[in-house]
Amino acid sequence: MTTAALWTDAQVEADPRVKAVFDDIRAVRKSDFVNNFWRALANQPAVLERTWSSLKDVMIAPGALDPLTRELIYIAVSTANGCSYCIHSHTAAARAKGMTEAQHGDLLSVIAMASQTNALVTALQVPVDPAFIVE
Repeated sequence: MTTAALWTDAQVEADPRVKAVFDDIRAVRKSDFVNNFWRALANQPAVLERTWSSLKDVMIAPGALDPLTRELIYIAVSTANGCSYCIHSHTAAARAKGMTEAQHGDLLSVIAMASQTNALVTALQVPVDPAFIVE
């Protein structure tokens, strides 16, 4: 259960700051759908604006990583952080950007392997090799 109210479209229409962000979300995504994450953030318009702006900079603006790679990284980090909502939403986004079932399977294998080796190296407290240290 949510800890914040999820804004309805009628509530959004009544608040110019929130409406501007929702309008931009719809325009950028070319969809009328605004998901629950943004509807919860609408309770704090400044956080909504800042988060949407940052997300556009990181996930949408052109950069060295292609959009699908960005989504795959987002899924991996969301898995590490235990964020079920983000795993679901970014898996859907990755599929929309062309992720195949084979790619998803490989991603899950990498996440599982990294989780296993991270746990082992943490438990063993293995020192970092000098060759790996960037100075």
